[in-house]
Amino acid sequence: MLSWFSHPYPSLGVFDDMQDFEEGVDVPDRSKPASAPKPGHVLAASPAGDHVPRPRYTSRSAAGSDGGSLSSEAPFHPPMPWFGMDIGGSLVKLVYFEPEEVLPQDAEQDVELSRTIHKYLTSNKTYGDTGIRDAHLEMRRVPINGHFGTLHFIRFPSSAMEKFIFLAKTKGLSALSSTICATGGGAFAYEKLIKQSVNLDLHKSDEIDSLVSGIHYLELNHPEESYFFENPLDDSKCRKVPLSIRDLYPYIVVNVGSGVSVLLVESRTKYQRVWGTSIGGATFLGLCCLLTGAKTFDEAIALAAKGDHRHVDKLVRDIYGGDYGRFQLPGDTVAASFGHMLDPERRKNAKPEDLARAVLVTVTNNIGSMAMMCAMNAKVDKVVFLGCLLEYMSLAKAGTGVVDA
Repeated sequence: MLSWFSHPYPSLGVFDDMQDFEEGVDVPDRSKPASAPKPGHVLAASPAGDHVPRPRYTSRSAAGSDGGSLSSEAPFHPPMPWFGMDIGGSLVKLVYFEPEEVLPQDAEQDVELSRTIHKYLTSNKTYGDTGIRDAHLEMRRVPINGHFGTLHFIRFPSSAMEKFIFLAKTKGLSALSSTICATGGGAFAYEKLIKQSVNLDLHKSDEIDSLVSGIHYLELNHPEESYFFENPLDDSKCRKVPLSIRDLYPYIVVNVGSGVSVLLVESRTKYQRVWGTSIGGATFLGLCCLLTGAKTFDEAIALAAKGDHRHVDKLVRDIYGGDYGRFQLPGDTVAASFGHMLDPERRKNAKPEDLARAVLVTVTNNIGSMAMMCAMNAKVDKVVFLGCLLEYMSLAKAGTGVVDA
Protein backbone atom coordinates (compact mmCIF):
# COMPACT_ATOMS: atom_id res chain seq x y z
CA MET A 1 0.00 0.00 0.00
CA LEU A 2 1.42 3.37 -1.02
CA SER A 3 0.19 6.56 0.63
CA TRP A 4 1.05 10.23 0.21
CA PHE A 5 0.70 13.23 2.47
CA SER A 6 -0.43 16.09 0.25
CA HIS A 7 0.71 18.71 2.76
CA PRO A 8 4.37 19.56 2.05
CA TYR A 9 5.09 20.89 5.57
CA PRO A 10 4.89 17.75 7.73
CA SER A 11 7.67 19.07 9.96
CA LEU A 12 5.13 21.36 11.65
CA GLY A 13 5.74 18.87 14.47
CA VAL A 14 8.48 21.36 15.39
CA PHE A 15 5.83 22.73 17.78
CA ASP A 16 5.83 19.37 19.56
CA ASP A 17 7.68 20.66 22.64
CA MET A 18 4.77 23.05 23.21
CA GLN A 19 2.15 20.33 23.19
CA ASP A 20 1.40 16.77 22.21
CA PHE A 21 -1.43 15.33 20.19
CA GLU A 22 -2.98 12.52 22.21
CA GLU A 23 -6.09 10.60 21.24
CA GLY A 24 -8.66 9.33 23.69
CA VAL A 25 -8.39 12.24 26.15
CA ASP A 26 -11.57 13.36 27.87
CA VAL A 27 -12.43 16.91 26.89
CA PRO A 28 -12.72 19.22 29.91
CA ASP A 29 -15.71 21.48 30.41
CA ARG A 30 -14.76 24.63 28.48
CA SER A 31 -16.95 26.73 30.75
CA LYS A 32 -14.45 26.11 33.56
CA PRO A 33 -10.87 27.38 33.74
CA ALA A 34 -8.32 24.81 32.62
CA SER A 35 -6.41 23.36 35.52
CA ALA A 36 -2.74 24.22 35.74
CA PRO A 37 -0.36 21.42 34.79
CA LYS A 38 1.50 19.69 37.57
CA PRO A 39 5.29 19.96 37.78
CA GLY A 40 7.05 17.48 35.53
CA HIS A 41 4.26 17.35 32.97
CA VAL A 42 4.18 18.54 29.38
CA LEU A 43 1.29 20.85 28.53
CA ALA A 44 -0.65 18.89 25.94
CA ALA A 45 -3.39 19.72 23.47
CA SER A 46 -6.32 17.37 23.37
CA PRO A 47 -8.25 17.02 20.09
CA ALA A 48 -10.39 19.93 21.29
CA GLY A 49 -7.32 22.04 22.02
CA ASP A 50 -7.68 22.14 25.80
CA HIS A 51 -4.84 22.04 28.29
CA VAL A 52 -4.32 18.47 29.44
CA PRO A 53 -1.34 17.58 31.64
CA ARG A 54 0.46 14.40 30.68
CA PRO A 55 3.83 12.91 31.65
CA ARG A 56 6.90 13.54 29.57
CA TYR A 57 7.62 10.82 27.07
CA THR A 58 10.71 9.23 25.60
CA SER A 59 10.98 8.42 21.92
CA ARG A 60 13.50 6.55 19.86
CA SER A 61 15.51 9.06 17.90
CA ALA A 62 15.86 8.42 14.21
CA ALA A 63 18.94 10.61 14.01
CA GLY A 64 20.88 7.36 13.68
CA SER A 65 20.01 3.77 12.97
CA ASP A 66 20.88 2.60 16.46
CA GLY A 67 17.47 3.60 17.82
CA GLY A 68 18.94 5.46 20.79
CA SER A 69 16.49 7.27 23.07
CA LEU A 70 15.88 10.99 23.21
CA SER A 71 13.91 12.42 26.11
CA SER A 72 11.88 15.57 25.69
CA GLU A 73 13.15 18.68 27.40
CA ALA A 74 11.27 20.74 29.98
CA PRO A 75 7.93 22.15 28.78
CA PHE A 76 8.43 25.05 26.42
CA HIS A 77 5.78 27.77 26.23
CA PRO A 78 7.12 30.92 24.57
CA PRO A 79 5.09 34.12 24.43
CA MET A 80 3.15 34.80 21.27
CA PRO A 81 3.55 35.11 18.33
CA TRP A 82 4.42 31.45 17.69
CA PHE A 83 6.70 30.51 14.81
CA GLY A 84 8.23 27.26 13.64
CA MET A 85 11.05 26.94 11.11
CA ASP A 86 12.33 23.93 9.22
CA ILE A 87 15.68 25.07 7.81
CA GLY A 88 16.47 22.42 5.22
CA GLY A 89 19.21 22.00 2.66
CA SER A 90 17.15 23.48 -0.19
CA LEU A 91 14.14 25.22 1.33
CA VAL A 92 13.32 27.04 4.53
CA LYS A 93 9.74 26.40 5.64
CA LEU A 94 8.28 28.95 8.05
CA VAL A 95 5.07 28.17 9.96
CA TYR A 96 3.12 30.89 11.79
CA PHE A 97 0.25 30.18 14.17
CA GLU A 98 -2.50 32.82 14.20
CA PRO A 99 -4.79 32.37 17.24
CA GLU A 100 -8.53 32.87 16.76
CA GLU A 101 -9.24 34.34 20.15
CA VAL A 102 -7.56 35.93 23.13
CA LEU A 103 -7.48 33.75 26.23
CA PRO A 104 -7.12 34.99 29.84
CA GLN A 105 -3.56 33.65 30.08
CA ASP A 106 -2.40 35.62 27.01
CA ALA A 107 -0.43 38.75 27.84
CA GLU A 108 -1.82 41.93 26.26
CA GLN A 109 1.57 42.78 24.76
CA ASP A 110 1.83 39.34 23.14
CA VAL A 111 -1.62 39.76 21.59
CA GLU A 112 -0.71 43.14 20.12
CA LEU A 113 2.52 41.75 18.64
CA SER A 114 0.57 38.87 17.12
CA ARG A 115 -1.77 41.32 15.41
CA THR A 116 1.18 43.24 13.98
CA ILE A 117 2.88 40.18 12.52
CA HIS A 118 -0.44 38.82 11.25
CA LYS A 119 -1.11 42.00 9.29
CA TYR A 120 2.33 41.89 7.67
CA LEU A 121 2.27 38.19 6.77
CA THR A 122 -1.29 37.90 5.51
CA SER A 123 -1.30 41.11 3.48
CA ASN A 124 1.29 39.59 1.12
CA LYS A 125 1.70 36.33 -0.77
CA THR A 126 5.27 37.03 -1.83
CA TYR A 127 8.19 38.45 0.13
CA GLY A 128 11.13 39.80 -1.83
CA ASP A 129 12.22 37.83 -4.90
CA THR A 130 11.89 34.30 -3.54
CA GLY A 131 9.65 34.21 -0.45
CA ILE A 132 6.21 32.67 -1.05
CA ARG A 133 3.22 32.20 1.24
CA ASP A 134 1.31 29.07 0.25
CA ALA A 135 -2.18 30.39 0.98
CA HIS A 136 -3.80 27.22 -0.39
CA LEU A 137 -2.13 25.21 2.37
CA GLU A 138 -3.55 27.19 5.29
CA MET A 139 -4.94 24.96 8.03
CA ARG A 140 -7.84 26.55 9.92
CA ARG A 141 -9.16 25.89 13.38
CA VAL A 142 -6.26 23.76 14.51
CA PRO A 143 -5.54 23.23 18.24
CA ILE A 144 -2.13 24.16 19.66
CA ASN A 145 -1.42 24.56 23.37
CA GLY A 146 -4.97 25.44 24.37
CA HIS A 147 -5.60 27.79 21.45
CA PHE A 148 -7.52 27.34 18.22
CA GLY A 149 -6.15 29.14 15.21
CA THR A 150 -4.82 29.12 11.66
CA LEU A 151 -1.45 27.84 10.51
CA HIS A 152 0.17 29.89 7.74
CA PHE A 153 3.01 28.49 5.60
CA ILE A 154 5.84 30.45 3.99
CA ARG A 155 8.85 29.12 2.11
CA PHE A 156 12.00 30.48 0.54
CA PRO A 157 15.32 28.99 -0.69
CA SER A 158 17.85 28.11 1.99
CA SER A 159 20.40 30.07 -0.03
CA ALA A 160 18.42 33.21 0.93
CA MET A 161 18.66 32.51 4.68
CA GLU A 162 21.22 35.24 5.31
CA LYS A 163 19.05 37.72 3.39
CA PHE A 164 16.10 36.68 5.53
CA ILE A 165 18.11 37.31 8.70
CA PHE A 166 19.17 40.72 7.36
CA LEU A 167 15.54 41.55 6.52
CA ALA A 168 14.44 40.56 10.02
CA LYS A 169 17.12 42.84 11.43
CA THR A 170 16.44 45.89 9.25
CA LYS A 171 12.65 45.62 9.62
CA GLY A 172 12.87 45.16 13.37
CA LEU A 173 11.00 41.86 13.15
CA SER A 174 13.10 40.41 15.95
CA ALA A 175 11.22 42.68 18.36
CA LEU A 176 8.10 40.60 17.70
CA SER A 177 9.51 37.48 19.30
CA SER A 178 12.42 36.33 21.43
CA THR A 179 12.36 32.62 20.60
CA ILE A 180 11.53 30.56 17.53
CA CYS A 181 10.99 26.80 17.39
CA ALA A 182 13.35 25.38 14.78
CA THR A 183 14.36 22.08 13.22
CA GLY A 184 16.49 20.90 10.30
CA GLY A 185 20.24 21.10 9.84
CA GLY A 186 20.08 24.86 9.38
CA ALA A 187 18.81 25.25 12.94
CA PHE A 188 22.34 24.35 13.99
CA ALA A 189 24.20 25.95 11.09
CA TYR A 190 22.55 29.38 11.47
CA GLU A 191 21.96 29.43 15.22
CA LYS A 192 24.99 31.60 16.04
CA LEU A 193 24.34 34.07 13.19
CA ILE A 194 20.67 34.45 14.15
CA LYS A 195 21.58 35.10 17.77
CA GLN A 196 24.28 37.63 16.87
CA SER A 197 22.25 39.42 14.19
CA VAL A 198 18.74 39.64 15.63
CA ASN A 199 19.14 38.35 19.20
CA LEU A 200 16.68 35.49 18.63
CA ASP A 201 17.01 32.17 20.43
CA LEU A 202 16.25 28.95 18.58
CA HIS A 203 14.42 26.24 20.48
CA LYS A 204 15.76 23.32 18.45
CA SER A 205 14.04 19.98 17.87
CA ASP A 206 15.47 16.92 16.15
CA GLU A 207 14.14 16.94 12.58
CA ILE A 208 13.15 13.26 12.57
CA ASP A 209 11.24 13.65 15.84
CA SER A 210 9.54 16.74 14.41
CA LEU A 211 8.69 14.85 11.24
CA VAL A 212 7.01 11.93 13.01
CA SER A 213 5.18 14.30 15.37
CA GLY A 214 3.95 16.24 12.33
CA ILE A 215 2.61 13.04 10.76
CA HIS A 216 0.69 12.24 13.93
CA TYR A 217 -0.64 15.79 14.09
CA LEU A 218 -1.95 15.68 10.51
CA GLU A 219 -3.33 12.19 11.03
CA LEU A 220 -5.32 13.40 14.05
CA ASN A 221 -6.39 16.88 12.94
CA HIS A 222 -6.35 16.76 9.13
CA PRO A 223 -6.69 13.13 8.01
CA GLU A 224 -7.73 14.30 4.53
CA GLU A 225 -4.07 15.16 3.88
CA SER A 226 -3.32 11.43 3.46
CA TYR A 227 -4.32 9.69 0.23
CA PHE A 228 -3.26 7.13 -2.37
CA PHE A 229 -3.57 6.86 -6.14
CA GLU A 230 -6.09 4.28 -7.29
CA ASN A 231 -5.24 2.76 -10.71
CA PRO A 232 -2.03 4.84 -10.91
CA LEU A 233 -0.96 3.56 -14.34
CA ASP A 234 -4.28 4.16 -16.07
CA ASP A 235 -4.79 7.88 -16.71
CA SER A 236 -8.48 7.37 -17.51
CA LYS A 237 -9.17 5.69 -14.14
CA CYS A 238 -6.49 7.16 -11.89
CA ARG A 239 -7.84 9.16 -8.96
CA LYS A 240 -6.88 10.30 -5.48
CA VAL A 241 -8.51 8.32 -2.69
CA PRO A 242 -8.35 9.49 0.96
CA LEU A 243 -6.66 7.00 3.29
CA SER A 244 -6.31 7.25 7.05
CA ILE A 245 -2.97 6.03 8.36
CA ARG A 246 -4.12 6.04 11.97
CA ASP A 247 -2.91 2.84 13.68
CA LEU A 248 -1.41 1.67 10.39
CA TYR A 249 1.77 0.51 12.14
CA PRO A 250 4.26 -0.63 11.17
CA TYR A 251 4.93 1.41 8.06
CA ILE A 252 7.80 2.92 6.11
CA VAL A 253 8.08 6.72 5.84
CA VAL A 254 9.90 8.14 2.83
CA ASN A 255 10.72 11.78 3.52
CA VAL A 256 11.64 13.53 0.27
CA GLY A 257 13.65 16.64 1.07
CA SER A 258 16.91 17.82 -0.48
CA GLY A 259 17.93 14.20 -0.10
CA VAL A 260 15.73 11.35 1.06
CA SER A 261 15.48 9.65 4.45
CA VAL A 262 13.63 6.39 5.01
CA LEU A 263 12.16 5.62 8.44
CA LEU A 264 10.60 2.52 9.93
CA VAL A 265 7.75 3.67 12.19
CA GLU A 266 6.51 0.98 14.57
CA SER A 267 4.45 3.17 16.93
CA ARG A 268 3.96 6.78 17.95
CA THR A 269 7.18 6.68 19.97
CA LYS A 270 9.23 3.95 18.32
CA TYR A 271 10.89 4.73 15.00
CA GLN A 272 14.31 4.70 13.40
CA ARG A 273 16.06 5.79 10.24
CA VAL A 274 16.85 2.72 8.16
CA TRP A 275 18.12 4.09 4.84
CA GLY A 276 18.48 7.14 2.63
CA THR A 277 19.70 8.48 -0.69
CA SER A 278 21.33 11.68 -1.88
CA ILE A 279 19.00 11.77 -4.91
CA GLY A 280 16.05 13.92 -3.87
CA GLY A 281 14.46 17.32 -4.32
CA ALA A 282 17.78 19.15 -4.56
CA THR A 283 18.83 16.76 -7.32
CA PHE A 284 15.69 17.59 -9.29
CA LEU A 285 16.16 21.35 -8.94
CA GLY A 286 19.94 21.28 -9.45
CA LEU A 287 19.74 19.28 -12.67
CA CYS A 288 16.86 21.42 -13.95
CA CYS A 289 18.94 24.54 -13.32
CA LEU A 290 21.83 23.04 -15.30
CA LEU A 291 19.78 21.57 -18.14
CA THR A 292 16.91 24.00 -18.62
CA GLY A 293 17.95 27.37 -17.22
CA ALA A 294 15.26 27.28 -14.54
CA LYS A 295 16.19 29.37 -11.52
CA THR A 296 13.61 28.32 -8.94
CA PHE A 297 11.71 25.21 -7.87
CA ASP A 298 8.44 26.66 -9.16
CA GLU A 299 9.98 27.39 -12.57
CA ALA A 300 11.35 23.83 -12.78
CA ILE A 301 7.97 22.31 -11.88
CA ALA A 302 6.18 24.56 -14.40
CA LEU A 303 8.50 23.30 -17.14
CA ALA A 304 8.06 19.67 -16.09
CA ALA A 305 4.28 20.05 -16.22
CA LYS A 306 4.51 20.87 -19.94
CA GLY A 307 7.08 18.24 -20.86
CA ASP A 308 7.11 14.65 -22.13
CA HIS A 309 9.86 12.48 -20.67
CA ARG A 310 9.47 9.92 -23.45
CA HIS A 311 11.41 12.22 -25.78
CA VAL A 312 14.37 11.93 -23.39
CA ASP A 313 14.05 8.53 -21.67
CA LYS A 314 14.47 5.22 -23.48
CA LEU A 315 11.48 2.96 -22.83
CA VAL A 316 11.09 -0.81 -22.90
CA ARG A 317 9.26 -0.56 -26.22
CA ASP A 318 12.21 1.34 -27.73
CA ILE A 319 14.28 -1.78 -27.09
CA TYR A 320 11.77 -4.64 -27.53
CA GLY A 321 9.34 -3.00 -29.90
CA GLY A 322 6.56 -3.42 -27.32
CA ASP A 323 6.02 -5.04 -23.93
CA TYR A 324 8.57 -7.37 -22.37
CA GLY A 325 6.07 -10.16 -21.77
CA ARG A 326 8.27 -12.61 -19.91
CA PHE A 327 8.69 -10.24 -16.95
CA GLN A 328 5.40 -8.40 -17.47
CA LEU A 329 7.09 -5.07 -18.16
CA PRO A 330 4.79 -2.71 -20.10
CA GLY A 331 6.26 -1.05 -23.14
CA ASP A 332 6.01 2.43 -21.60
CA THR A 333 8.20 1.49 -18.61
CA VAL A 334 11.43 3.48 -18.44
CA ALA A 335 14.33 1.20 -19.37
CA ALA A 336 17.09 3.85 -19.38
CA SER A 337 16.68 7.33 -17.97
CA PHE A 338 17.99 9.90 -20.48
CA GLY A 339 18.76 6.99 -22.81
CA HIS A 340 17.66 8.91 -25.91
CA MET A 341 20.25 11.60 -25.17
CA LEU A 342 22.95 9.29 -26.54
CA ASP A 343 21.59 10.18 -29.98
CA PRO A 344 23.18 13.49 -31.14
CA GLU A 345 20.08 14.47 -33.12
CA ARG A 346 17.71 13.85 -30.20
CA ARG A 347 20.10 15.67 -27.90
CA LYS A 348 20.13 18.65 -30.24
CA ASN A 349 16.33 18.80 -30.38
CA ALA A 350 15.69 18.19 -26.68
CA LYS A 351 13.30 20.77 -25.22
CA PRO A 352 13.74 22.25 -21.72
CA GLU A 353 10.29 21.07 -20.63
CA ASP A 354 11.00 17.49 -21.74
CA LEU A 355 14.31 17.50 -19.90
CA ALA A 356 12.66 18.82 -16.74
CA ARG A 357 9.98 16.11 -16.92
CA ALA A 358 12.65 13.45 -17.45
CA VAL A 359 14.58 14.66 -14.41
CA LEU A 360 11.41 14.49 -12.30
CA VAL A 361 10.63 10.96 -13.49
CA THR A 362 14.25 9.85 -12.93
CA VAL A 363 14.32 11.16 -9.37
CA THR A 364 10.92 9.77 -8.40
CA ASN A 365 11.65 6.39 -10.02
CA ASN A 366 14.80 6.13 -7.93
CA ILE A 367 12.93 7.07 -4.74
CA GLY A 368 10.12 4.62 -5.45
CA SER A 369 12.50 1.74 -6.16
CA MET A 370 14.43 2.41 -2.96
CA ALA A 371 11.20 2.62 -0.94
CA MET A 372 10.09 -0.75 -2.27
CA MET A 373 13.39 -2.40 -1.38
CA CYS A 374 13.33 -0.91 2.13
CA ALA A 375 9.75 -2.11 2.66
CA MET A 376 10.61 -5.60 1.45
CA ASN A 377 13.67 -5.74 3.69
CA ALA A 378 11.62 -4.63 6.73
CA LYS A 379 8.77 -7.01 5.75
CA VAL A 380 6.36 -4.06 5.75
CA ASP A 381 3.66 -3.60 3.10
CA LYS A 382 2.71 0.02 3.86
CA VAL A 383 4.74 3.01 2.64
CA VAL A 384 4.00 6.68 3.33
CA PHE A 385 5.64 9.35 1.15
CA LEU A 386 5.90 13.00 2.12
CA GLY A 387 7.75 16.19 1.23
CA CYS A 388 7.43 19.23 -1.03
CA LEU A 389 8.28 17.30 -4.19
CA LEU A 390 5.40 14.88 -3.56
CA GLU A 391 2.88 17.69 -4.09
CA TYR A 392 3.65 17.16 -7.78
CA MET A 393 3.66 13.36 -7.75
CA SER A 394 0.89 13.19 -10.34
CA LEU A 395 3.33 14.65 -12.90
CA ALA A 396 5.75 11.76 -12.37
CA LYS A 397 3.36 8.82 -11.93
CA ALA A 398 3.20 8.15 -15.67
CA GLY A 399 6.87 7.17 -15.62
CA THR A 400 6.89 5.06 -12.48
CA GLY A 401 5.91 1.71 -13.91
CA VAL A 402 9.08 0.19 -12.49
CA VAL A 403 7.83 0.76 -8.95
CA ASP A 404 4.25 -0.35 -9.38
CA ALA A 405 3.22 -2.07 -6.14
